[in-house]
Amino acid sequence: MPNNRAIAFVLFFGFLAAASPAFAGSSYNVLFSFCMHNNCSNGMLSASGVIFDSDGNLYGTTEGGGQLGYGEIFELTPTGGTWKESVLYSFTNQDDGQWPVGDLAMDNSGNLYGTAHAGGGTSFCGTVFELIHYNGKWSQKTLHRFKCNKTDGNLPSGVILDANGNLYGTTWLGGTYQNGAVFELIPNGSSWTERVIHNFNGRNGAVPTGLVLDSARNLYGTTSEGGSSGCYHNGCGLVYELTPNNSKWTEKVLHIFEPEGKTGLGPLAGLIFDKGGNLYATTSGGGTYHRGTVFELTRNHGKWTEKVLYSFKGDRDGREPTASLSFDAAGNLYSTTAEGGLHNYYLPEGAGTVFELSPGTNGSWTERILYKFLPSGFHGTTPEGDLHLDAAGNLYGTASFGGNGGGVIFKITHSVH
Repeated sequence: MPNNRAIAFVLFFGFLAAASPAFAGSSYNVLFSFCMHNNCSNGMLSASGVIFDSDGNLYGTTEGGGQLGYGEIFELTPTGGTWKESVLYSFTNQDDGQWPVGDLAMDNSGNLYGTAHAGGGTSFCGTVFELIHYNGKWSQKTLHRFKCNKTDGNLPSGVILDANGNLYGTTWLGGTYQNGAVFELIPNGSSWTERVIHNFNGRNGAVPTGLVLDSARNLYGTTSEGGSSGCYHNGCGLVYELTPNNSKWTEKVLHIFEPEGKTGLGPLAGLIFDKGGNLYATTSGGGTYHRGTVFELTRNHGKWTEKVLYSFKGDRDGREPTASLSFDAAGNLYSTTAEGGLHNYYLPEGAGTVFELSPGTNGSWTERILYKFLPSGFHGTTPEGDLHLDAAGNLYGTASFGGNGGGVIFKITHSVH
């Protein structure tokens, strides 16, 4: 969610222009800028990533703006070298919810699925929604409204689809122990049935983030808190696996982040797989310089071993990565840091970076900065959402602030090393 420091920065310094600091072999372009006013009908504060359809159009959400200021779902269409934004749906803070967060999911028919972080009737605990595409028009349908009680979740943060059309997601809070939950939504004709398939109790995690499925329908995820003691007495986070057995799911903790933070602290991003079934993600803190890490979990005979691939240093290469990683066809990893890089008096933590990690010999990885965001904010600051690659290897992402005030959607074209 936005903070006062970033909002003040955007309001006073978001319109200052400066040269774009893309590095050799890379070019950075802003595709669209959101505004920063209560009446921003085209949206504001895009903290989630964008996804593609088969025609190359981009889809995403903003936490604010839209017709009533409660967030929107948008489409960006390439037209003659420029991009045109269309608002597909504006949230009303009624039964549909408010503040959509998390990447959208798209089914084979082009329908979109996602979550609103709050709202949804009297409980104000968030929703799961579908945006149905039919004959060129879009209509919104609320699939589930969370109840904020011990049998349901509170504050959902995105969904994924399986091959059967079922939806899976997490809630930051709620559940039996009020530490968050994993839920499933099963379609049945025109209705959907929700059930909580796992409750976090602190020891086995707390405040879960995104999910990923393997080919055997096992779910994998991270929690930003829980596990060991320390880290403000609520644990430093962990990585877990959920395995289905008929109607029950069993959790296995794969790795616990420890208070000393050498292997990272507080993962805020979901996991991704490589072709060998190994898992990769970022932590927002910890590592050698206490600025966050990129790590790998490797499975060998049923056991998982964590290895830190890179520790962020801060001003030079970024700090506090909050987004998931993305692989290209050559096995390079890409993501962003929400802070670090270039900074000034008004943004002392830094405006954020886009980075690449390339595998080398003997298991080593080399980091390359593709772009450092300018503290002036004209080209965006504070990238928090996931990056997505097109077929040509170009990177698309969002910055939560800057541009015309309310953040930007950007594209990075670069040469693969």
